[in-house]
Amino acid sequence: MADTYDILIIGGGPGGYVAAIRAAQLGFKTAVVEREHLGGICLNWGCIPTKALLRSAEIFHYAEHGANYGLKIEKPSFDMEAVVKRSRGVSAQLNGGVAYLMKKNKIDVIWGQAKIAKAAKGAPVEVSVGKSAKPAVEPQNPVPKGVLGEGTYKAKHVIVATGARPRVLPGIEPDGDRIWTYFEAMKPKAMPKSLIVMGSGAIGIEFASFYRTMGADVTVIELLPQILPVEDAEVAKLARKQFEKQGMKIMTDAKVAKVEKGSDGVTVTVETKGGKSETLKAERLISAVGVQGNIEGLGLEEAGVTIERGVVKTDGLGRTNVSGIYAIGDVAGPPMLAHKAEHEGTICVEAIKGLDAHPMKSTQIPGCTYCQPQIASVGLTEAKAKEAGREVKVGRFSFTGNGKAIALGEPDGMVKTVFDAKTGELLGAHMVGAEVTELIQGFVVAMGLETTEEELFHTVFPHPTLSEMMHESALDAFGRVIHM
Repeated sequence: MADTYDILIIGGGPGGYVAAIRAAQLGFKTAVVEREHLGGICLNWGCIPTKALLRSAEIFHYAEHGANYGLKIEKPSFDMEAVVKRSRGVSAQLNGGVAYLMKKNKIDVIWGQAKIAKAAKGAPVEVSVGKSAKPAVEPQNPVPKGVLGEGTYKAKHVIVATGARPRVLPGIEPDGDRIWTYFEAMKPKAMPKSLIVMGSGAIGIEFASFYRTMGADVTVIELLPQILPVEDAEVAKLARKQFEKQGMKIMTDAKVAKVEKGSDGVTVTVETKGGKSETLKAERLISAVGVQGNIEGLGLEEAGVTIERGVVKTDGLGRTNVSGIYAIGDVAGPPMLAHKAEHEGTICVEAIKGLDAHPMKSTQIPGCTYCQPQIASVGLTEAKAKEAGREVKVGRFSFTGNGKAIALGEPDGMVKTVFDAKTGELLGAHMVGAEVTELIQGFVVAMGLETTEEELFHTVFPHPTLSEMMHESALDAFGRVIHM
């Protein structure tokens, strides 16, 4: 029957479309149900378009400081409408690319809102697809031609990959005007003169970095004692120093207690450590207090699927407690990252096929923040390693000791490595500085191959490159650093 599949995936974001392609490669008859836009939030409103915005900000920054490179650039300026247009164009191009990949791999795309209607052991799972509600943000592209629509579909295996949305705090609900989520922050009609960012995770810091670089007066408010809370404390401290040097104001151990909207901006009451209160004013406030999985309205609980702490409980291979139903990506729990969702999708499908799939190791999932300076990490922080009872050796190498960094005019940064003192196992790597989001993969591969310090010592790194600092950091952990 045309409406029966081996694998049906609910959600066409990074996890969903990658799982679909892998399923098709393995010979499964596959379909993807999508309600808004192929590529999901990451491609359309997250990872990709923010990098386009940040690239514009980076080039603007270098233009402003052209004299440092012997260049004469008279009063650089920007056109915010053109900056946003370029960002949206990048998303549109990749959105179309996902549609092409679906067609190339003979994957059916079903347009609409999916819900699990029936799940019984030994029988195909039934999924009803209804008309999508008008999305909060319009899809980047119109509905592709030739896709399927409303109806009931059956599949032996249903994978839920519905992603996440911005978390909303009571009393500080975004209104699209004065209080923004990342949706509105990504396509401003004009550059605000002043901005308050609530939350200093990756999303909050990236937007704070973009708007500050483009000239806005930016204040970041973080509830915890440290900005970038998941990062190594030393890296976060060095990043904060650079942000403040750029003119960004940062408040930690601070809680947004109240937000009042006015015709010309917002008034924010902040409670700081010790019970003190402070009032701030700005044109806009960005709420960046995390995301929550899209698990509602899918029929999961009615089907008996276990939900814990707002996410679907799985076994590491995507399997839920209900036969034939799986979950990957943000709905399956943190870290809520696109590359984690993609890999989970591959693992899940390969497990369904009966291949030798292995659960993903959370300590080997890299995290990147594309602010200026960039931040990247993988594995355990020094503090977490010690909390786990590990005796550690820690290496550090500053960008000031690297020839390529000096030549680039990027002397501010650090590479930090954490090793097990007894076995030499690389437990974690943490970086802040130019291009570290590209460098981190070297340490990710090393950890995947169970690299020890000795193997890193004997690895030849090309000169002159920033990657030499990775070598020097490993050497430093064992008292053998050369250039510092």
